[in-house]
Amino acid sequence: MYEKGQFIIYGVRGVCEVVDITTVDHPGGPEGKLYYVLRPYAQKASKIVAPVDSEKTITRPLLSREEAMALMDGFGEVPELEVPSDKQREERYKEALKTCDCRAWVGMLKTLYTRRCRRIAQGKRMTDLDERYFRSAEDNLCAELSVSLGVPREDVEAYIKKRVSEK
Repeated sequence: MYEKGQFIIYGVRGVCEVVDITTVDHPGGPEGKLYYVLRPYAQKASKIVAPVDSEKTITRPLLSREEAMALMDGFGEVPELEVPSDKQREERYKEALKTCDCRAWVGMLKTLYTRRCRRIAQGKRMTDLDERYFRSAEDNLCAELSVSLGVPREDVEAYIKKRVSEK
């Protein structure tokens, strides 16, 4: 069980702060069932109420500072996402996001970046689908690294580039 004030990953919503742990009694529902009250990192005015014992949505603690540094140091070793055909592209992107795994997000970002470069070389722009999933993966990864590293969100990309270039 997570603690009040702790930041966690909550499914595709990404980084959330556990604001409260409370019971919500619904007529006809179980009495005394515990719920997390979560505040999404990127949407401070929003709130999510989720059962503590839910198995439907992946939740996990954020990376520690050391784990975040190790992840950045290992970016080069993370393989790109395998997408055998354009028909399977969106499904693979969705699967990668739903894993709530930073390495999967990095692999997805590498795949999308390579695809973007190829399309630009052909005189084309990035597709809306690719752009949307690139932003989702980037937002999730950067939000987690921001909190884990104690770096403001707007500075995370520069921080990553500096760290990776030093290796």
